[in-house]
Amino acid sequence: MGPTWRLPDLLSPAAGTAHPAPPDARTVPSFTRSPRVLILSASVGAGHVRAAQALEAAFAAGDFPGEARHLDVLRYTNQAFRTLYSQGYLELVDKAPDLLGWVYDRLDIPWKSNRLQQAFEQANLVPFVRLLTSLRPEWALCTHFLPAGIIAWLRRHGRLQVPQAVVVTDFDVHALWLLRDVEHYFVAREEAAAYLEQTGVPSERISVTGIPVDPVFAVAKDRLEARRRHGLELTLPTLLLSVGGFGLHGAARILEALFAIRRPVQIVAIAGARAEVRARLQRVAAGAPPQHRVHVLGFTTAMDELMAAADLLVGKAGGLTSSEALARGLPLLIVNPTPGQEERNSDHLLEAGAALRCNNLPTIAWKIERLLGEPGRLDHLRESARAAGRPRASLDIVSAMGTLVASTPPQGLPPLADTRRGGPDTPQRPGRRRKTSRP
Repeated sequence: MGPTWRLPDLLSPAAGTAHPAPPDARTVPSFTRSPRVLILSASVGAGHVRAAQALEAAFAAGDFPGEARHLDVLRYTNQAFRTLYSQGYLELVDKAPDLLGWVYDRLDIPWKSNRLQQAFEQANLVPFVRLLTSLRPEWALCTHFLPAGIIAWLRRHGRLQVPQAVVVTDFDVHALWLLRDVEHYFVAREEAAAYLEQTGVPSERISVTGIPVDPVFAVAKDRLEARRRHGLELTLPTLLLSVGGFGLHGAARILEALFAIRRPVQIVAIAGARAEVRARLQRVAAGAPPQHRVHVLGFTTAMDELMAAADLLVGKAGGLTSSEALARGLPLLIVNPTPGQEERNSDHLLEAGAALRCNNLPTIAWKIERLLGEPGRLDHLRESARAAGRPRASLDIVSAMGTLVASTPPQGLPPLADTRRGGPDTPQRPGRRRKTSRP
């Protein structure tokens, strides 16, 4: 008989156990009317938080009768866990992507729980659990599997009665998203819904909405007007370079590689919030060939307009950024997707005919020249991107939540039954490690 894991008592920690003080009271969400929906994310990369912010904006813009507030669960834990969980992921992306892909695939076994991992997460999220039990939301809407797993654990142990819905923020559904105490899943594609059904999730608990993007993406924007607004040349092919996920040196190398394009283009490089990345890109931009125009921007809230102005997005295949591009009908050139979810996202985008892929940076200029030189090819990619886009995803999720809130018992639905043959520890899908050549 194997070892018995004793999960910690999250609400009554052992005497002498020290926990950090919660964040400033001004950062704690509060509600003034019912039904109360708590949107939960985790700042592991930017996508999960941006999805939550898009949903919060959609709740505010719609006619939902109650209120929705967003909370990042990693703000309610200790510094060591927060660094390990968020920065550890980014370090793997930057320095050991193949290891990240191996771990990602090894964990992709439906309904295969890791109790040691769960106990570790629960022990480090005591402040969040205390806040959750004091806020007593009437629904939870999770854009990351970490808070969804904590809520599922609390429900199973009778500590909390709150229905929850899960918003999967990639085009593929990884096994980490699978939880039995979930009332509803919102997924990006029909294929994701088919996968959930095959793993035992009833079809009535699944909605294909797309990944939630800010409601502003549902408003059409004229390409030339967007270029005028941001001081861009009206007639030059426009490349929007999103350097998130590439690191300082990777971002600079990609910008330099784009300079090898022989025909004149304009490049808008989004450096994000890191000042050192922006400074490095500005130094690189100063050496651009004279036929090119290069604009380097830091953090911006105008991505919807910049995507409307662009002809091609150059970057990674993150679920949120890709969904924003599709919502704008903007094709993607995916550069060296990270093994794991980015690689799978890339597969879906290529299958939809909305993207190209560049695995070897020295060929990126050739790929773009060929794309721009073939009559009609860019237009075809645009049409495919637009067809795959879901610009109203966040609004559709809010609409569905109104129905769910009205029709679901306050204590939630019964947990999903275990219908697998061979018992609860029988894996249904092995890890899918692909052999890929990376530059």
